[in-house]
Amino acid sequence: MKHDRRRFLSLTAGSMAVIGVNAIAAGNNLSGTPSQTAGPFYPIKLPLDKDNDLVQIVDHDDQAKGIIANVYGYILDRDGQPVVDAEVEIWQCDANGRYHHPDDPNDAPMDENFQGYGSTRTDMQGRYRFRTIKPVPYPGRTPHIHYRITSPAGDQLTTQLYIKGFAGNRQDGLFNRLGSKARQQAVSVEFEENTDDSAQLMARWDVVLG
Repeated sequence: MKHDRRRFLSLTAGSMAVIGVNAIAAGNNLSGTPSQTAGPFYPIKLPLDKDNDLVQIVDHDDQAKGIIANVYGYILDRDGQPVVDAEVEIWQCDANGRYHHPDDPNDAPMDENFQGYGSTRTDMQGRYRFRTIKPVPYPGRTPHIHYRITSPAGDQLTTQLYIKGFAGNRQDGLFNRLGSKARQQAVSVEFEENTDDSAQLMARWDVVLG
């Protein structure tokens, strides 16, 4: 497990070719990714281990429960150009539906092997990548992953990633608050079979700031 973690964290830009060199959108006036609330469970205190691998914590022998997924993509501006050195943060509940936050009322057991929060920075092509778990529902919410992106210029977007086609999306208040199908589709991502052994699934999400 620790070997897999080191291999994931040491991925170079070249080894991230799975994203694809033609992914950067052409043209301009792209629609910005819709913003959403950060919710009440952004960490009060960041974990000591806060890298882009949320399923294997330093000095833990076991990895997190749940279906492991590589979540990756580009951070772009409205002109379709990469946002270089942007900070990308994610946070989500563990496989038991529990956030690592003292105010979470869920009494489900906490998965101590799940990091709960991670951060990374985009490379020279605007790419980011996380190894985490496929999000799960918890009381009152459909599965989602919280995102906060901050550009070097200080522009910031807080939003949420949803599982495309998940039945619970239709009953989720925040998902429905997005309004149009186009805005809902902009934050909905397919989780597909992964092409390497670092995770079971992969999900690509390109985010447009502005």
